[in-house]
Amino acid sequence: MKNVSKLFLFTGLILLLILTFSFTGQQKQPPQYRQEPAPVTVHQVKGSIYEVKGGSGANCGFFIGEKQVLVIDAKMNEESAKAMITEIKKLTPNPIKYVILTHSDGDHVNGLVGFPEDIIVVAHHQTRKDMDQAFKDPRQRAFLPQLTFSEKLKLYSGSKAIKLFYFGPAHTSGDIVVYFPEEKVVFLGDVLFLGRELLVHRHKNGNSFGLVKTLKSILKLDAETFVHGHGDIASRSDIEGVIKSLEDKQAKIKALIKEEKSLEEIKKVFSVEDRPAQPGRRRWLSLVETIYLELTEKK
Repeated sequence: MKNVSKLFLFTGLILLLILTFSFTGQQKQPPQYRQEPAPVTVHQVKGSIYEVKGGSGANCGFFIGEKQVLVIDAKMNEESAKAMITEIKKLTPNPIKYVILTHSDGDHVNGLVGFPEDIIVVAHHQTRKDMDQAFKDPRQRAFLPQLTFSEKLKLYSGSKAIKLFYFGPAHTSGDIVVYFPEEKVVFLGDVLFLGRELLVHRHKNGNSFGLVKTLKSILKLDAETFVHGHGDIASRSDIEGVIKSLEDKQAKIKALIKEEKSLEEIKKVFSVEDRPAQPGRRRWLSLVETIYLELTEKK
């Protein structure tokens, strides 16, 4: 019995030590802080056209007309949208009439709830379909696009024309570009990424070959300045470089498929490491896998 008692005592001491070290280790862990987004800032692009950076969500833009303001994309949440509106009001007393959405991703559209309810939301008809599926809350649904189009649309602010174009599926199936002919400025949304991999949302019927077509169509516009959702303002040469890189990747993957290489083998050629799927979210597809699936027509 003495041996049994000693065994229980020894085991108890070990458990106490484990709990003590575990608690101490937990106490030493640094607290986790969510990184706050940068403040919302406004930068003049040309004339009365401005870019908005910072806050939660993608870069946005706006144009100050004679009597009204036209906004391009809406940030990711109500707080950032209202911060953007505050900055706009510092520059003009004119009310916001239009909010044009370049596509349906949350970081471009979820901030709509921060806008006045009398705005006119403009988008491609496929973007409206995507938003109709995603917007469940009544407040969100009040901002579903009222004005939609299929290929092109012209809006006027006084005598100035702003042209909207749809060149086909690209980043999503509803990407549009917003073109200011007089200033030679184009807002691209997310059909362009610089310094990082292009993103094609296959689950929204985006297409890498359509993305090439869209970028080439953009270059046919008489434009010099290209504002996109996640980076600094781009030039024509930036877009040309992205097109070449994407076409080279597509051609190489096509050749590897012809050699009967598997998807996993092709991923290794491009040093692709898959990201693990996060709980409750769909698995992220690399551009390599997206192109492979497009070429092999697999869903």
